[in-house]
Amino acid sequence: MQENRKLIFKSILSIAFPAIITNITTPLLGMADVTIAGHMGSVFYVSAIAVGSNMFNLVYWLFGFLRMGSSGLTAQKFGAGKIGDSFLILYRALAIGICSGILLIVLSYPLKIILLNVMDIEGQTRLLAVNYFNILIWGAPAVLGTFAITGWFLGMQDTKSPMIISIAVNIINIVLSVWCVFSLEMKIEGLAVGTLTAQWVGFLLGLTFIVRKYGKHAKTRFSAIFNRDIFSFFRINIYIFLRTLCLVTVTLWFTRAGAALGAEILAVNALILQLFTLFSYFIDGFAFSAEALCGKYKGARDKKGFHITCRILLEIAFTLSLIFSILYFIFGENLISFMCSDLTIKSLSNEYYIWAVTIPLAAFLAFTYDGIFIGVTEVRSLLWSLIGATIVFFGVYLLTAGTLFNHGLWLAFILYLMTRGLILKVLSRKFKKDSFFKSD
Repeated sequence: MQENRKLIFKSILSIAFPAIITNITTPLLGMADVTIAGHMGSVFYVSAIAVGSNMFNLVYWLFGFLRMGSSGLTAQKFGAGKIGDSFLILYRALAIGICSGILLIVLSYPLKIILLNVMDIEGQTRLLAVNYFNILIWGAPAVLGTFAITGWFLGMQDTKSPMIISIAVNIINIVLSVWCVFSLEMKIEGLAVGTLTAQWVGFLLGLTFIVRKYGKHAKTRFSAIFNRDIFSFFRINIYIFLRTLCLVTVTLWFTRAGAALGAEILAVNALILQLFTLFSYFIDGFAFSAEALCGKYKGARDKKGFHITCRILLEIAFTLSLIFSILYFIFGENLISFMCSDLTIKSLSNEYYIWAVTIPLAAFLAFTYDGIFIGVTEVRSLLWSLIGATIVFFGVYLLTAGTLFNHGLWLAFILYLMTRGLILKVLSRKFKKDSFFKSD
């Protein structure tokens, strides 16, 4: 028993650490563009990049099912020793990702108009954001294809390859963007070209890694990719897509409600959310371990290994959340001061930063169980947890917004995170049944 725990603990860390590095380096792609834009001589370039990045983030977020749907199914095939069958999952995810990317290009005109109008962007910022969008939309097939590849690698218990790809993409993006902007004087178009090139290089690198590492298993009949099993693949991804819609709805409303309370409150909330994002980079690494290992043990029908893994993951997640909450309690004000020099915002943040202390402890169950449920593809339960949590969020917000104002908004968000985790904890009882491990 103790030996099993040690081996599983090592497996968790070997998957989590590269995933954490990937999580930390991935946002650098957008940060690099913003930093370069900040040296181009006009505030409009920075605002246009911020708008353009948000446009793509919103669209691509909805396609997160390509990664999550691929990881759990692949991990189960890996655990069952069916490596060849895992390629069917990869090919299906790639087909959906590339076709969706092409569709986004075809619909790019109405898409950008809708997004810009929703964000209420006008003037010079709008013109520059359109130029940025018009170039970068051609990377949609590569980005969505990379989602599929990343999920597949995770299911194959391999987070090192995505880490290498992420680092390479960031280096290429920075070098090319600097060259295009300052040597070729291409302005915002140069930023878009640098990022676009990096996206396609990342996608091709992913394909290259797959061929080199697993090429001997890659052969399959075309007809097998589109047989009736594809309907199960679609069903899983539809549930994940609907779950993501709930996430997007809560996130957009949180931003909207904060903005309605004034620019200062919006800025304070954005700073506190940065602390939430920092925590998520770490806890997500262990959630990825949950996807890979729990899916593997489900596929191998190893009930004992599965439950030991879940127990260790929950212990790690709780410990990590406790460490972050203590650090935020001690250094929260210093971190906010580091991120913002505006005296008004810093002073106002003192009233609200305590919510940053509560976030890790409120969220660790949701993140960990998300990974476990994705790994075993119990995606209907994931959707129900988000529906329940979304109802709680809006219910608490409507009851408290008129009296507690921004505190009411944060209370609603904290209870939303807790509800997600608690619902999944209750639904996880099904994993104790022997029948769960006998079903495919």
